Amino acid sequence: MTMDRRTFLVTAASAYLLTSAGCHTNPPKPVLKPLNQQRLFFTSQGKTAVMNGDGSGLRYLAFDVPNQATWQPTAFFPDGKRVLMLSMEPRRDGPGKPFEEYYHKTPTRIWTYDLDTGALVELLTKKRLAPFCTPQLLLADGRMLIQVISEDKVAQTFNVNFDGSDPRPFTQPGEGMPYGLDLSPDGTRVAYHLAGPKGYEIRTSDIYGNQKTLVAQQAGHLYFGPKWSPDSQWLIFQDCIPKDDPGHDWSDLVLSRPDGSEQRLLTNGQALWFAATYGAPESRGGGSNMPVWSHDGTILHCRRFPESKVPWEYQVGRVDVDHFNRRFNPDAARGGTEICRLDPANGELKRLSVSKKQVWDFRQAESSDGKHILFCRAATGESPGLWICDANGDHAQLLTKGIDGLGADHPRWVP
Repeated sequence: MTMDRRTFLVTAASAYLLTSAGCHTNPPKPVLKPLNQQRLFFTSQGKTAVMNGDGSGLRYLAFDVPNQATWQPTAFFPDGKRVLMLSMEPRRDGPGKPFEEYYHKTPTRIWTYDLDTGALVELLTKKRLAPFCTPQLLLADGRMLIQVISEDKVAQTFNVNFDGSDPRPFTQPGEGMPYGLDLSPDGTRVAYHLAGPKGYEIRTSDIYGNQKTLVAQQAGHLYFGPKWSPDSQWLIFQDCIPKDDPGHDWSDLVLSRPDGSEQRLLTNGQALWFAATYGAPESRGGGSNMPVWSHDGTILHCRRFPESKVPWEYQVGRVDVDHFNRRFNPDAARGGTEICRLDPANGELKRLSVSKKQVWDFRQAESSDGKHILFCRAATGESPGLWICDANGDHAQLLTKGIDGLGADHPRWVP
């Protein structure tokens, strides 16, 4: 498949992957720990940080590897000690160089990093399929799914050993590119959205890309980011209407059985904030904002206030040279967002992060024991701080604003 602009937009958003992109096979049972013994990750100004849940022990990871411009955590191993890291050389795209023409020419490297010992081990050393490879999903038995983009912009996904050997195609050339991959709790099925010839659709398959099932596909809709329920009986995913919202700012939440049956909207009116954007021109940032299942089968998501409008306006038709393609117009912004808990069984909605208008709460992440929620909070035109609250929304407090106060994003708990 030749990559188009939208495919590349999701590719870059997937560089951080989703917080669920770890190995779910035989996950350890949650252990109740005080916050000063629970670790979390976040990113700030292109750097990765680790800290304790009470804000103590903050440190920014530094790796002594030549010519690696950025480092990003992608997935945690179930032992809670190792994390999969993606590093990239200085980007080949930039001013005057369209994103889709140059981004895939940036060489990447994949590593495991031990949080306790500091050991850094490079993967894909035995066999490498292309200079641009990104990890998509950890599997059992020392294997993972990786995304590969060749020099001629043909994209494909492979199931490989950690050293890159024994590559098995998860997709075939021309089939389309899967993103937002999520592994079922038993480790046997993968749910993903596919940027294919017919648009963005939801599918499931086994871990080798076989036994495919089409879950959702409809003209005029773009479906993104499926997530398995804790009991593997349901999927949730987001539904965007590109005709009305080409920047994918907003979405609705869909519930479905993995075979596509019993499908229904849980929200209406494009109620969720999907394409999170924030900051001033000198400290802008963003990325896909995904609902997540809670341990108790409820859903944490980011809901917008009615008639909200983001300060970064998507620019239709502009040549994308920065993978952002937006214009800063804070005077036109209005509304805001808040974190909510939704019970899919009865539709009950609870507001957790009650904030003022012109404040944007997003990027919710529940701790392993279900006792706390991390989230980002940004006022209009400002960079986000990293906040924590109790599971019911009480006792919200700021943990950090990142390097030089220029923002903290993409929080996730270490298992």
